[in-house]
Amino acid sequence: MVETATHRRFVTPSSEPVRSLRVPHLAVTSHSVPQLRLPPVTAIDNEPVTLDLDAAEGFLRMFHIAHPEAGPVGPRLSRIRDEIAETGTYRHTPQELSYGARIALRDSGWCTSGVPWRRLKVRDLRGFRNAAAVAGECVEHLRLATNGGEIRPLITVFAPDSPAAPGPVIWNEQLVRYAGHPDGSGDLRYRDLTDVVRDLGWNPPGPPGPFDVLPLVVETVHEGPRLFAIPPDVVHEVRLEHPDLPWFGSLGLRWHAVPLITNLRLSIGGVDYPAAPFNTWFVGSEIGSRSLADENAYGAARQVAEALGLDTSAERSLWRDRAVVELNRAVLHSFDLAQVTITDHHAESLHRLSWLRSRQRPAGNRPAFRLDPAAARRARSGAPARFSPGPAETTRPHSPGRLAELLRRR
Repeated sequence: MVETATHRRFVTPSSEPVRSLRVPHLAVTSHSVPQLRLPPVTAIDNEPVTLDLDAAEGFLRMFHIAHPEAGPVGPRLSRIRDEIAETGTYRHTPQELSYGARIALRDSGWCTSGVPWRRLKVRDLRGFRNAAAVAGECVEHLRLATNGGEIRPLITVFAPDSPAAPGPVIWNEQLVRYAGHPDGSGDLRYRDLTDVVRDLGWNPPGPPGPFDVLPLVVETVHEGPRLFAIPPDVVHEVRLEHPDLPWFGSLGLRWHAVPLITNLRLSIGGVDYPAAPFNTWFVGSEIGSRSLADENAYGAARQVAEALGLDTSAERSLWRDRAVVELNRAVLHSFDLAQVTITDHHAESLHRLSWLRSRQRPAGNRPAFRLDPAAARRARSGAPARFSPGPAETTRPHSPGRLAELLRRR
């Protein structure tokens, strides 16, 4: 091990330099099966796996202050120093993991009003590294979180990065995202990602439509990117109608119930968990304003404005503002009618102001959810892959039936 003088950061001698990676090109065989032409070297698209001992000590002191029943921090610090010296990293206890994940969610700003962060259920699945196991447990997370519409906030933590083996990553921004098709239908934010997963072997279940659920893309160092179709029975969707506009339902708009965020990296005490999906519940404007109304997503504001008979020839008429209000009214009304948990942006604004007033702002070594630039690009464009892939192989999406079978085996 090497300890630098400035940051006390442990680096393994085998750490690779940073390399820029691209999604591999696809070659079609005579049987029209997409095969990956892959380079032989494996590398991670971010920094070599290292551990900041200061972050580890800071977190453990924080944990022991909050949990005096855990005893004095000194013996624990001594043990983790030995563990880091031997392996380059250390393993959190289940209690430390749960505390760190809850604090990270509380401090992240993603914790919507009403979420009891102290009682959040943390699913400790750090032994899961294979893509199929990660995908299956993401589906199980969605099933548990949906809870018949009474959304249950959860966090699932998969294997961490370590000098011995980097953890898996999930490309998708959220577990449920809708495809963007070449004909302009669907969610335009994900047109590039849709093209990439098509190249990897995915096809919509029928003729392309506006709400085709994209497959889950899980990437591991030993398997590369793998596709998994999400079973339709776990995707709870709410069909949108309006309390005062009878024609609104004919627009065919709908949205999924649970915002299960899948591409943020959870950092706790110097240890990074690149796959740690979590959910709270939606703020209505995230659906109405950001997804449905936005011209770069569904662009439904114009459709609603025209149905209302508004003048859309100039923005100065404020037709867009009026249409967005009606979209947001429809979202809140429909989720309430379907008895699916949701909050509105006014209640959320008050919650955020309270959060900002009480938020602690010390240093950057507190537990946190972080969005890496490469992860953000993967979620929208399907590139860059986190690892340069291994031996050439054919990749095809796993069927919903296969995931159901994996879940039955748990």
